Amino acid sequence: MRTHISNVTIVNEGVSTIGSVVINGSKIVEICTGGASPCRRCDETIDGTGMYLIPGVIDDHVHFREPGLTHKASILSESRAAAAGGVTSFMEMPNTIPMTITLTALHDKYKRAAKESRVNYSFYFGATNSNSDMFEKLNPHRVCGIKLFMGSSTGNMLVDDADALDGVFSKANMPIAVHCEDTAIINANAVEHKKMYGDDPDVKYHPLIRSEEACYNSLKRAVALAKKHDKQLHVMHISTGRELELLTTESLENKKITAEVTPAHLTFCDKDYERLGTRIKCNPAIKSEKDRDALREGLRNGKIDIVGTDHAPHLIEDKKGGALKATSGMPSLQFSLLAMLRMVDEGIFTIEQIVEKMCHAPADLFKVDKRGYIRKGYYADLVLVAPGNPHTITAEDVLSLCGWSPFEGEQFDWKVMRTWVNGECVYSDGVVNDKVRGKALKFNR
Repeated sequence: MRTHISNVTIVNEGVSTIGSVVINGSKIVEICTGGASPCRRCDETIDGTGMYLIPGVIDDHVHFREPGLTHKASILSESRAAAAGGVTSFMEMPNTIPMTITLTALHDKYKRAAKESRVNYSFYFGATNSNSDMFEKLNPHRVCGIKLFMGSSTGNMLVDDADALDGVFSKANMPIAVHCEDTAIINANAVEHKKMYGDDPDVKYHPLIRSEEACYNSLKRAVALAKKHDKQLHVMHISTGRELELLTTESLENKKITAEVTPAHLTFCDKDYERLGTRIKCNPAIKSEKDRDALREGLRNGKIDIVGTDHAPHLIEDKKGGALKATSGMPSLQFSLLAMLRMVDEGIFTIEQIVEKMCHAPADLFKVDKRGYIRKGYYADLVLVAPGNPHTITAEDVLSLCGWSPFEGEQFDWKVMRTWVNGECVYSDGVVNDKVRGKALKFNR
């Protein structure tokens, strides 16, 4: 079936151009600009007048909670939320139950995703203090990366032994995606805050407990290890301006040390704890307005390379408590693109920059095969978005199984109208097509 998306603003590779795109089967077969028409008759035409067509978003950082925590989220529920948000590919984290630290657990996730996922998928292999000898058994064309927790977070996968860390970096055969926080500093800060404010200090102290110093010291150590072993280090969820001192602005193709920032850290700051409380409690913590603005500048100037959500669903009752007892993490996948497009309206970024950081750069960094761009011969992972559609997010809009979002009550002027995955329309006019299944991502390494 040939589908013609006509009269649309195509945003791709730094340029926005009026034109049309033709899908045939799973691939893009024609891109027409300058008034040109498709060379062959199409079975379906979609008028994109006034709308924008972008490549599908590739989210390198999600927690779908399957297996073991499917009362919070599942591959089915969260991939449906992804489709509704214009996310056509995800890379999922290993802190499930069981943890993805064996080949058996890894293969099980791929089997589950092949059956359930409405969008494309890949899974990280989790590093521990004792499993780096297994890295050579991982297929670098199939596995997106190795996840390393250099700070304790949800799932207790902390790697804190010096020899083990050296082994992870020396034996890695693919990108090392690292969570950088110094646990000793965090624990010391927690003790001091307990003395002053009781066993569970208010959430507003969360960024002081999981402090700038904790992030910077851990990242400095990770950078030193990556340079020592000449390995590709990908730093997840940068949260402070100071960490940017350890990053460079060289082109992505020349970088061995890259970084990600989340829409939450670009949207919120410590002033928002009073309004949203533990709904925005995450690790690393959302910090000051100065840090938020530095992260925005880091994304613009190229020190930060991609936007990934760290989508981390928890039941709302898990969020009760303060800085120490409330669970960290928030669901954000479904509204990540809308949050970034709102920053376009606010003049913080251009739409071309958003496409670069959410679509092109993740594909380039992980060397994803034939995705992340609107190019002839590439998979038709596409998103049709429309400006000028003001709406306020409600709990009823949330497709994540946990049933809530920190973006509830937020107004967005953009809407995701349609999402295609491998040429199939997986989302249209508020409805997910549950007949569609994504494919396992391939990596050209």
